[in-house]
Amino acid sequence: MSKKIVIAIDGFSSTGKSTVARKLAKELGYIYVDTGAMYRAVTYFALENGFISEHKLDKEGLISELENIHITFKFNEELGFAEVYLNGENIEADIRTLKVSQHVSHIAEISEVRRKLVQQQQLMGKDKGVVMDGRDIATVVFPDAELKIFMTATAEKRATRRYKELLERGHNLSYDDVLKNVITRDEIDSTREDSPLVKSDDAIEFDNSEMSIEEQLSSIRQLVKEKLA
Repeated sequence: MSKKIVIAIDGFSSTGKSTVARKLAKELGYIYVDTGAMYRAVTYFALENGFISEHKLDKEGLISELENIHITFKFNEELGFAEVYLNGENIEADIRTLKVSQHVSHIAEISEVRRKLVQQQQLMGKDKGVVMDGRDIATVVFPDAELKIFMTATAEKRATRRYKELLERGHNLSYDDVLKNVITRDEIDSTREDSPLVKSDDAIEFDNSEMSIEEQLSSIRQLVKEKLA
């Protein structure tokens, strides 16, 4: 396939963006970049280094350490996807906890963090042939992406998916806590001053509340086919 495009997938938390994006990239032979994982990595760094306490975020302290945060992705052949590394350490499991989820939207509000990560993301996709998911891919990172998709679903559906996922990973928590986290993140992501979560005017909206992964992939495959024609 000689022609390559940029596929930008934005949307609310726990809509399954990463799952769809990862599978699509594998089918196309494209690079997959989970930008949400990058913000989770910074959040994990902040938690581990004491920049986040129970009721306070030391924003200036974290900003002063940004040059010491190096995020990479390494493909795991056994798992079939790239895992996240922070300064050479595999933190894939560490960043998927509810504790990280409770703080990641606040970290993503910090303009200096966003600038650092957006620059990295743009470099990853400069040669096209990339599927990237997040909150601002179609609006900020790649406003000229050939295919833009915006995923949404009811908060209850998303909380149920996230709750099951966390239980499978061995976390002991309540559904109500997960639902509260989903609703809170929606509010923060949609109202922050820097690069809020909004649907790009030229993005195709997918409400996947009642859609299976395969149904979503089938629809997106057709859209990709049209763009590559």
